[in-house]
Amino acid sequence: MPAVVEYTTLAQLFHRLIEHNRGQNKAALGYKEKRSKEWIDISWEELDQRVKAFAGYLHSHGIRKGDRVAILSENRPEWAVTDMATQWLGGVNVSLYTSLPASEVEYILKDSGTKVFIVSTSIQLRKAEQVFDNCPDLERVVTMSELRGEHPDYVTHWDETTEPGLAYWNEHSEDLEALRDSVEPGDLSALIYTSGTTGVPKGVMLTHENFCSNAKSALPMVPFGPTDHHLSFLPLSHSFERTAGYVAALSAGAKVTYAESVDAVSKNLPEVQPTIMISVPRLFERVYNIIAKSVEEGSDAKKKIFNWAVGVGTRYATAKRPGPILTLQQRVAHKLVFEKLHAKLGGRVRFAISGGAALPKAIGEFFQAAGVKILEGYGLTETAPVLAVSPYESPRYGTVGHVIPGVTVGIQRLSDLEVITQISGEDYPNTTTTEEGEILAKGPNIMRGYWNNPDATREAIDDAGWYHTGDVGRFVDGYLQITDRIKHMIVSRGGKNIYPGPIEEQFKTMPMIDQLMIVGEGQAYLTALVVPNEEVLIAFGKEHNLGVKPSELHTHETVKKHYKDAFRAHAKSAASHEKVRDFRIIPEPFSVDNGMMTPTLKLRRKIIEQQYADLIDEMYANVV
Repeated sequence: MPAVVEYTTLAQLFHRLIEHNRGQNKAALGYKEKRSKEWIDISWEELDQRVKAFAGYLHSHGIRKGDRVAILSENRPEWAVTDMATQWLGGVNVSLYTSLPASEVEYILKDSGTKVFIVSTSIQLRKAEQVFDNCPDLERVVTMSELRGEHPDYVTHWDETTEPGLAYWNEHSEDLEALRDSVEPGDLSALIYTSGTTGVPKGVMLTHENFCSNAKSALPMVPFGPTDHHLSFLPLSHSFERTAGYVAALSAGAKVTYAESVDAVSKNLPEVQPTIMISVPRLFERVYNIIAKSVEEGSDAKKKIFNWAVGVGTRYATAKRPGPILTLQQRVAHKLVFEKLHAKLGGRVRFAISGGAALPKAIGEFFQAAGVKILEGYGLTETAPVLAVSPYESPRYGTVGHVIPGVTVGIQRLSDLEVITQISGEDYPNTTTTEEGEILAKGPNIMRGYWNNPDATREAIDDAGWYHTGDVGRFVDGYLQITDRIKHMIVSRGGKNIYPGPIEEQFKTMPMIDQLMIVGEGQAYLTALVVPNEEVLIAFGKEHNLGVKPSELHTHETVKKHYKDAFRAHAKSAASHEKVRDFRIIPEPFSVDNGMMTPTLKLRRKIIEQQYADLIDEMYANVV
């Protein structure tokens, strides 16, 4: 659905949304109040006052057009207020992941030249105070956490900005209103530092046009509307949630409520009852595996009913005109099998959007059968981020859908760098490219470049204006299909090029496997590092009367045989060079906290390989 107001800058968007909703008593944002434990709505009129107060505070402390304002915070109303106030003044939002250590926080603040730094909790405030003296451009720190004890003069509590900020606004309102109108589409809106899997973070320069064009182009393909409600829990410091769950959701007229935390999402879903879910595949994989575990442990009758229900759901979802018998069967399947799943998601979810990584085809098809259609999107921080999204009426799992309007995607042959296919988002040709290649992109959503890094910019955007994504893919009947990242490609000892992503996806639907990473660069065969699903593993140990402690199950021969059988089953249908011939079980999950995943939950493959080098060496010890 289209945006409810027309806009070309974010400053314009927020102002016009406020005017559009004025007097309608409509909630813009929602959050859970910590003391009362109640969900609170913030009306558009109240949001207007909060934004003006903080814009007044920032301007009174010297923030001018082009100045950088950094925010280190979880998703909460103050994040949106900070961003809206910054955009209003023509400033630049520098968003940081809350998981970053102080050293990386310091690097980003110094590299960006941040003047004012907004932090949430006492943990984040400690980071700010630790690095302040090393950041020459940094002048003030505003904290949302309660101030206890002595703090430096440069620290101000969030609540203490409201009264002076509003007074300053009222005194200078005419000048500040003019600042909003002076913001141009080509002006810099945000610096988003890519976490990356290796190397120093790069600041992606995204303009107002990048964000606005992307949200407006994606909205007609995704049926957001004024009656929708989004529970926001993916980090707003990442472009996926920022564009889809913030800019696009608000411009469609939807209400955005902030989850208490990522860990509280399962509890918050039934409380908030959102109509839209925006998530990464990891959440859908976990939900699927819980259901698969329950079915596996159930009786033969339960398994038959489940399989019947999935079959009915699949036929119903893919039928152009479901007949009365199929419709009746679908209602029975929902009542017997899928009703509990819907209840866990809040009971009102119309559809979900998945991005940030590849959604396994089997999981997409299962949720569709269960009545929860998942629209998969594809893009990168550098593309603001959406390049393609599944069409609502005809998603094809295993692909990322159609290129969005205004964007052109090309496939470049890896061998001779020829662009062999180009598809514009204005049309959807029935195009199939049997040949894989690197995915390239052009459009108004492509970043201006990397902050203070012209060499990296030239490497990413060629002379013809194509942004090189580093992803490999092809078109199938007009749908874009992603194979893997170029830099993830494994070259075997025999010279075979192997992409680990599709192989890893095939194991994500197995209940006993929580995470898995394929290894094999320069080796004679592939191996895997496996993180077990501990809950399923413990149940397996009890079922087979293994009589050992949970911590000892990883090395038990019966357990290892179970995993070995799974890899053998995969090998029956895999090409010789894609068979996984050995594995090791590791007890510690890959996570952001231990540095083995990026904040957007992508594997840091090099770090994992270094961490488990001894186990990897074991798997190739007997290779001559």
